[in-house]
Amino acid sequence: MKIALTKKHKAMKRKSAQLFFIITIFTLFSLSFVLVNCASEDHSIPEYTYDDEDDEKDVDLYDWEKSRQSILASTDMVLLYGGGHQRIPFHWEKDRLKSYVTYIDTDNKEHWLFDSFLFLEIFDLESGKTTKMFTQGYNFDAANKEDWTNLIEYYFTSGAGIVALDASIKAASGVLGAPKTKRQVVIPIPEPIVRLNPNNLSSPSNYWGEIDGLALDFINTKDRVKACKWYINEVRRKFDEGNFQNVELAGFYWLAEDASSSHAILNSVASYLDKMKYSFNWIPFFNAEGRTQWKSFGFDYSYYQPNYFFSNDVPDSRLDVACKEALEYDMHMEIEFDHDALVSGGKDYKLRNYMKAFKDYGIWEKKRLAYYQGEASLLALKGSGNVEDNKLFHEFCQFVISRPIRGAE
Repeated sequence: MKIALTKKHKAMKRKSAQLFFIITIFTLFSLSFVLVNCASEDHSIPEYTYDDEDDEKDVDLYDWEKSRQSILASTDMVLLYGGGHQRIPFHWEKDRLKSYVTYIDTDNKEHWLFDSFLFLEIFDLESGKTTKMFTQGYNFDAANKEDWTNLIEYYFTSGAGIVALDASIKAASGVLGAPKTKRQVVIPIPEPIVRLNPNNLSSPSNYWGEIDGLALDFINTKDRVKACKWYINEVRRKFDEGNFQNVELAGFYWLAEDASSSHAILNSVASYLDKMKYSFNWIPFFNAEGRTQWKSFGFDYSYYQPNYFFSNDVPDSRLDVACKEALEYDMHMEIEFDHDALVSGGKDYKLRNYMKAFKDYGIWEKKRLAYYQGEASLLALKGSGNVEDNKLFHEFCQFVISRPIRGAE
């Protein structure tokens, strides 16, 4: 089956392909590449045995999970891509994150900005190694257990990722006082792709690795679910080890942006997360298969992508269509922009059109929003020496912090 890609990921794919070519040439003519914060407190680690009756079993909870009475709800979730070696810089460190944690307005007053942070990655392009994809739609090999493990380790790297986010919020709290609720972290669940090469039906389906000494075969639905549960538990374990004070693990994000290849396992994953009161989040692309059935798959929050920003061929009316459909099917929405939102890219008007349409349709006032901002395009707007770029940066941040749904911090 041909996999449809979002226009934003098509753009990212083109840029990554160019980077891959450059890295390959560099590798051929180079001789070589030169190549935790753990609390002292003793934590008990829940054990979970995987078998055919997993869905009927209770889940052992960490102490910080036991007090949660319901899933957590945020209002403004920013997407932070990282984990693939094509990202430059590679890590999200404290200095990069602080501009997403708080915003300083034109009167030099500081405000809390995003209240939720979605760390995610779609593939890992590393020089000298086979490029691996974490969701279908790219002409790479499917990521295996080792790749999934490396992604988890990346998010919990000392001095970066969630560790740096926790430190940045702590520093901001020293100035603003603690926010009324902890900032939230959402982690992606890689898609357990059935075959190593989805375009080749003879490609192996038992490529992923083992759990409890047994090799998984993704031709079996239960094995795909087992891999997801293993991943969720590893994230929970790492989060427990971090002993974070300013962030909480709020939920997980399904990385595949349509339901064509994963609808059979979504309810099982959703049921598992629901036992622990974690939100299950999805951001389907425009006209994605299954988008209107998102509730039946077990998702708690679905953010609809208009995919308006990326192509000049997409008319302004796309925003009207997307907003109407989101309201009809009770979806939340995503704002999208990248470096082309700068004056030099000529699409600053498109970002403004998102903000206007979302206000016109009441999305801004009452719906949760996700924010796709390229790799770090909000930082590019902020750091640009262009007066118009700086003006758009402030317009955007004011759009975020003044939303009625947020309430008072």
